[in-house]
Amino acid sequence: MRLRDMQAAASIGLLLMSVNTQLGLAQQTNPTAPATPQTVVNDTTGQRGLPQAPQPKLTEPLYMRSTSHDYAQPKSHLWNPIAPYTSTDVPAPRLDNTPNLDGLMRDGKIYLSLSDAVTLALENNYDIAIARLNLDIADTDILRAKAGTSLRGAPAGVVTNTIGGSGTTVTSGGGPGGTSAAAGGAGAGASGLVLSTNGGGPAPELRDPVLTGQLEYEDTKQQQSNTLFSGGLPQLTTDTGTFNFGYQQGFVTGTALNVTFNNTRVTTDNPFTTYSPQLNSSFRAEVTQHLLQGFGWGINNRFVIQAKNDRRITDSAFRQQLLYTVNQVENIYWGLVSAYEDEQAKERALAQSTQLTSDNRKQLEIGTLAPLDVVNSDAAVATDRQALVASQSNLEYQQLIMKQAITRNLNDPQLSSAPVIPTDRVSLDRLPEEDMSVEDLVKQAYTDNPQIEQAVLNMKNNEITIKAEKNGLLPTVDAYAFYGGSGLGGAQNPAVICDFTTFAKCPPGQYPSTSYRNTFGSLFDSSSPDKGVGVNITITLRNRAAQADQARSQMEYRQSQMRLQQLYTQIRINVINGQYALTNDRAQVKAAEAGRDYALQSLDAEQKKYKLGASTSANVLQQERNLAAAENTLISDTAVYAKDRAALSQLLSNTLDKYGISITDVAKGDVAQAPVIPGLTAPKPPATAKPITENPAPPAQ
Repeated sequence: MRLRDMQAAASIGLLLMSVNTQLGLAQQTNPTAPATPQTVVNDTTGQRGLPQAPQPKLTEPLYMRSTSHDYAQPKSHLWNPIAPYTSTDVPAPRLDNTPNLDGLMRDGKIYLSLSDAVTLALENNYDIAIARLNLDIADTDILRAKAGTSLRGAPAGVVTNTIGGSGTTVTSGGGPGGTSAAAGGAGAGASGLVLSTNGGGPAPELRDPVLTGQLEYEDTKQQQSNTLFSGGLPQLTTDTGTFNFGYQQGFVTGTALNVTFNNTRVTTDNPFTTYSPQLNSSFRAEVTQHLLQGFGWGINNRFVIQAKNDRRITDSAFRQQLLYTVNQVENIYWGLVSAYEDEQAKERALAQSTQLTSDNRKQLEIGTLAPLDVVNSDAAVATDRQALVASQSNLEYQQLIMKQAITRNLNDPQLSSAPVIPTDRVSLDRLPEEDMSVEDLVKQAYTDNPQIEQAVLNMKNNEITIKAEKNGLLPTVDAYAFYGGSGLGGAQNPAVICDFTTFAKCPPGQYPSTSYRNTFGSLFDSSSPDKGVGVNITITLRNRAAQADQARSQMEYRQSQMRLQQLYTQIRINVINGQYALTNDRAQVKAAEAGRDYALQSLDAEQKKYKLGASTSANVLQQERNLAAAENTLISDTAVYAKDRAALSQLLSNTLDKYGISITDVAKGDVAQAPVIPGLTAPKPPATAKPITENPAPPAQ
């Protein structure tokens, strides 16, 4: 019987036995059988009377940071008046490897367990380090929002720059409503980009107070074309000192305060001017309140709420990054294990064919074997040697892939050239998730999956935008009220004229002097008040731009709703497929093990017959090829099973909890406790041919 027939028979037998004998096994029903009526357990559409899917669990703790610095808090004037005007220095990134890597090096080799690989990746992987900075970047947007300015946006995508072992994740578009954001094209907007209405609506009032000042001295000498108005002087000299101050501040209610305080001191030789120096002082406080567009706390504080939602989205994206990278490192590790086992198998195959060709040459020398058989065995040796070289090259590449995933740099020649020896193998023990019902698994995925959490938070931001765009449809109606005063003072001009017929100067004391103190007091004693109220009304006829933005905000929200439902569907399908995949993968591994054992026994039997002269070297070579193919199948099937185990944990988003990984420690870049990864075993020695009995034991379940 051919090897493929034996493998197929063993696979079918193991699958049937596993379905019939194991309790709690995930049942793969006949895909063509009619579906039986069942009640809805996890409704995601909000239909009344049905059990609703659980709300996504928010990533905790909120506001994780890599350092103690909180970039959402401004620098205070309290202890250092100039602190808000000084720059903030962000620490330079660490570019060296953590000390944990040195402890794994023994005799020029790196002995790496899966737990070690995950720990080093959490500490050194650049994807995680880049995503870690996004937490602080999101804080800066909160600080901007508190000032009343627009948001720059917080990066929340998964960084995928690590080579190899690509993890699986449900992807979502970065544009409005989950669509893809793209540059150029027929639908391009400003600057060649398709823009969304996020952040649209009336601009909030700027809540950072602004203090302005103008200090100026001006010396003017001006020729006079008509001396009638200059007291006969051909040139007038004027010295002007200006001291103006202003204060503006907006408030979350849509209120704006504007206070001005202006002062001038003018000295002139113009005889028609009563005072020289002349003091002018004025004060005015004006309050403006938006009554329609831009009114209220909800409109003017919406950016703060959006920035905090974005911070939660960034926290969730950081958790998603950890899930993705840990899964990616696991895939790389199992790829390394597969390459290592393959290289070992290729070495054994070469040793077997080398031994056979050596025996053949001895028989050729004594004349008991045809030369063609030696040529055939020599060709087999060459083929096995080439396969070993290819396997060694692949192993070296997999080792490099692993190193770049768990290190910051490979500048150390010893590190870059040291072989990596994987010390863990996957166990075929059943996972608890395999015995859970589909609906329980789906409920867990709906609760813990960070992408659903991000989609829900994005919808909340869309709802805020809808309210803002609706407010932007209203006319601008601003009520304002102001109060002010003015004062005049100074000393009598020595050149002032009292008699314009004789141009006689006024005697001293003709005009009483007024000090600046009295001038300043005139601003508030109602002797020269300036007060009033009013309303500014601005109505945009046709209002087409606001109508378009308001309608578009609704459309983008509908897209977000559909994208959320699409996520629910995709996650449900992936979870069900992931559960079924483990059952199928385990059956494939069992079948591959049975095929490998059969190939070992067949080779052993053929070698014995060959030594007795009852077989040929061609038959032995064929059995060696069958064994090599069986081992390759077992190695690849085991790697697929190991990767699917990790993929199911990523889909359920319980990898961090299952492995005991503290997201807070990872955010700080310091993993205090190594992950405890279940379902691992130590490497096993190469399998040998088992004695054949009259009643072979059934394969292990």
